[in-house]
Amino acid sequence: MNITIPPGMERLRYVLTNYGWDLVLGMAALVAGLLVARYVVRQFAKSLALAPLKPAARATIVLLVSVLLYVTVLTIAFVIIGFNSDNIFKFLMVLTLAVIAGILMFRPYLPSLPFKEGNTIKSGTLLGKVEAITFLNTRMRTFDGKTVWIPNSKIFKDYLMNYHYSPTRKISLDVRIGYHQDLLHAKQTLEAVMIEDARILTSPRPVVWVINLLPDCVALGGRCWVDNSKYWTTRCDLLEKVKLRFDVEGIAFALPQQAVHLNYPDHMKSQATELPASDEESTEVA
Repeated sequence: MNITIPPGMERLRYVLTNYGWDLVLGMAALVAGLLVARYVVRQFAKSLALAPLKPAARATIVLLVSVLLYVTVLTIAFVIIGFNSDNIFKFLMVLTLAVIAGILMFRPYLPSLPFKEGNTIKSGTLLGKVEAITFLNTRMRTFDGKTVWIPNSKIFKDYLMNYHYSPTRKISLDVRIGYHQDLLHAKQTLEAVMIEDARILTSPRPVVWVINLLPDCVALGGRCWVDNSKYWTTRCDLLEKVKLRFDVEGIAFALPQQAVHLNYPDHMKSQATELPASDEESTEVA
């Protein structure tokens, strides 16, 4: 009984017979090389994050390095399998140059996410820290311990606030004092609390303004700048220091006040000011 082998299967059998070991080594080199290249790219991106570069320029450099590494891995794998090294090298070099040229030309016009891993962002109603970024979604961990996957398409369509995009951030300390308090002393005390904290930047210098004259108080606003990574702890510490320092200096915070006026008709005024005897007796007994 004669069995006819399809030409495709015959060709596959020939390749496996003559190049099977080389094919296995080439595929192993390809997989191992891609894993190593991915690790190197991640480490390079982390080290580049410390460089004073714009996010777009940083992303472009990481992408170019990724292309070069992956092309190198492909070249090594093809050579191990048995392809002609000269032809493969020429083809991949042309492909690499074309890809790099396309990146440099069209990268400024491609949308990119305005944050990186480790940034604190607010997208819509969600506030948290970015843990991972993929092509399809962004993984965020909120400050109450929830993990949220946000589609990147939704991020592009909604507003986004990146709290770590700029290196510094302004702290606002708003306090209210009564009209009977010493205004200049209160301003000097609030300013001293900010200046004495070593985390507060000297430029721009901390300042205190009278920001409003309300019916029941004078509103003061202290403004100072701090490194972005130290914003939250510094603000909380300053609020505590302001409260303690104002107590020591005898500066009282204003409390909400509300005046209530009771208008009685003339024939009821005498009744409203007199308390019945039975009520007085019951009050004394109580």
